Amino acid sequence: MTELATEGTDMGTLHHLNGHRPTLVSLTKPTPAPAPAPVTARPVRVRVWRRTGRAMVRAARHEHTTATGRVMVRHGAYVIGGTRIVTRRAWDGRTGARYERLLRAAEAVGNYEAAGEWEERLHRFRTDRHRRRMDLLAAPEKVVKGAALGTAGGVGALIVIGIALAVANKNPADVITPLMAFIDLIRLLVTIAAVVWGPLVAAAPWVALAGVWAVGRHRGAAPAWALPTTTRGEEAGAPLTPSIVVTALRDLGVAPLRTAIKEMGDAGAAMLGPIRIAGCGVEVDVTLPSGVSTNEVQKRRRKLAENLARHEHEVFITIPQAARTVRLWVADSGALDEPIGPSPLTTDDTLTADYVKGRAPWGQDLRGDAAAMSVYQRHLLITGLSNQGKTVALRSLALWLVLDRSVQFLMGDLKGVGDWAMFDGLATTLIQGPTDDHVIQVTEMVEGAVDEMNRRIQAPHGTKFPALVVLVDEAQVAFMCPVKDNEKRPYGGQRANSRYFMAVRKLHNQGRAVNVLMWQGTQDPTDQNLPKLVREGAHTRASLALGTESQARMALGDKAVDGGAAPNLLRPGLDRGTLVVASDGIAIPAGQASITVRTHFIDDDAATVITDRAKAMRNGGVTTLHVIEHGEDRDALADIAIVLKDASRLVTQDVLQRLTVLSNDTYSKWTFADLKRVLDGTGAEPYKSDGRMVIGRERLTRALTNRDTDGSASASQ
Repeated sequence: MTELATEGTDMGTLHHLNGHRPTLVSLTKPTPAPAPAPVTARPVRVRVWRRTGRAMVRAARHEHTTATGRVMVRHGAYVIGGTRIVTRRAWDGRTGARYERLLRAAEAVGNYEAAGEWEERLHRFRTDRHRRRMDLLAAPEKVVKGAALGTAGGVGALIVIGIALAVANKNPADVITPLMAFIDLIRLLVTIAAVVWGPLVAAAPWVALAGVWAVGRHRGAAPAWALPTTTRGEEAGAPLTPSIVVTALRDLGVAPLRTAIKEMGDAGAAMLGPIRIAGCGVEVDVTLPSGVSTNEVQKRRRKLAENLARHEHEVFITIPQAARTVRLWVADSGALDEPIGPSPLTTDDTLTADYVKGRAPWGQDLRGDAAAMSVYQRHLLITGLSNQGKTVALRSLALWLVLDRSVQFLMGDLKGVGDWAMFDGLATTLIQGPTDDHVIQVTEMVEGAVDEMNRRIQAPHGTKFPALVVLVDEAQVAFMCPVKDNEKRPYGGQRANSRYFMAVRKLHNQGRAVNVLMWQGTQDPTDQNLPKLVREGAHTRASLALGTESQARMALGDKAVDGGAAPNLLRPGLDRGTLVVASDGIAIPAGQASITVRTHFIDDDAATVITDRAKAMRNGGVTTLHVIEHGEDRDALADIAIVLKDASRLVTQDVLQRLTVLSNDTYSKWTFADLKRVLDGTGAEPYKSDGRMVIGRERLTRALTNRDTDGSASASQ
């Protein structure tokens, strides 16, 4: 019982300690109770630490904390950087380190002539330094002798003065008066030095610290993120210095360039030529180190512009004549957003044009120099997004050329809002309107120019012809016209049966040889509204702002875009009237495939004044046709049968002559190609007989008998 009581008591006590009621427990083999969970404060501590950490993070990120941190880092960096700069200057002044650094810089860029010059200067410096050191070894002896002689001379002079005073005052004691006065002066100076020396020694470190801080602050030796906001803001548009250019090149991301500049030390500016004022900006030639190609820099234009605190459109990279050299032109901040001056066409009423030797005053390049365009025997294509100044740019060239009274114009304006109305009385033909009927008229106008081209080509050798400019604005309307003629040939499109497309191609192929030129303006170039063969036939290709690089390639060609031309980087609206031009008719810097031109703006009123002057030069102008006049409609197959008469066959040249006699208005401008076109597909095509092309009467009769009268050929012109 005692044992049981003890056991029960122990178990009861145990359950009591665990907070439970006593329970019956096996008397033979009691089951041990589970150990109580230890009481811990860990969750509480974790929460405390988390709250503390968050509070510390908030405090660290607080505006006042970050501002204070930047101030401390900035001024500390000023001191460290200033100390480094002063030490470097002192070291350069006492050693040949500066010459060695410049020598390495010249070798790094491959300028061995300059390297030889710096090596010679280093040798002279070392020779002079050795001579100075030898002089210092002999200096103590000279100083002692000089001091002894100076002291003796000074004491002698004071005694002589004293003797003079003694004689004058009749007092022998005055002999040593000057000497004693000098001794008193020395004692006064020692007393002053003893008083000043302590504060001077105490202030010297702080003065030195302030000096190196000022040097570091002046050189901007602190990290960019630690600089005050005002300072960082002032960097944008700041004047360029050699250190800014070198730093921008160093951070361009070209490893060999960065390594070479680091090896040059502060002499990285040895790569730079003089920074020259060029128009509304500055330019500088950069000789690249060995192992760095010019295109590596050209491809990083945007990054270079940002490193120079400029926008991308304010930095241009060209290739001058010197090998392994790039020329940087950097605009003054915001200068390219300012308008350029008026066109000389509006300010000089005595200005005339010369198609052969003259150049049209088109605008200014980015340097601010005049950009003049030669149009002599050059087909022209201008393209760009809508409302960017395409028509004004194209019209500016026409307004200049119309001042040459010998030049003739055929004009088609497929916009039809009056942009070319002032040429009424100057252009032989002026068609204005956006409809399919206007496209038909413009197409027949261009085909008429092809006939004129063929007539000129067949003229006697040496015949001189005046320039004939065929100008079509909004040419994409013609290329996209779906209308077909009576022979089922479409006016638009880009296939061989497209009348407008083929007429333009013919002018591109042979027109320039006889001064028949094709000028076109079109929007938003694509393969559909500006076929590849047409755009590649233009000698002068210019583009305003475009949306994509693929459009830029269509407008200017792969060569120009691969060479850096980027009309797709122009800013629509802000860069209205700015063209990227690829042509040999305008002066383009060596190594470039294109040039950017800001064209003069000539409004309608000013354009009318210019055309009025041109009309006066042409004795009142010319009679302008606004529609293409057609001759009487004739059946060409029937007319050919008439001129053949009873002949079994007739030479094609004789057929053309007889057709001209039959109807001069209809057939006077016909060529063999026109004759072949009418007969193709009829079974009566010309064939060779005895080595000459002839037309057979039997074949022609059979063609007339079998033809479908609904699809009969017409000689309408």
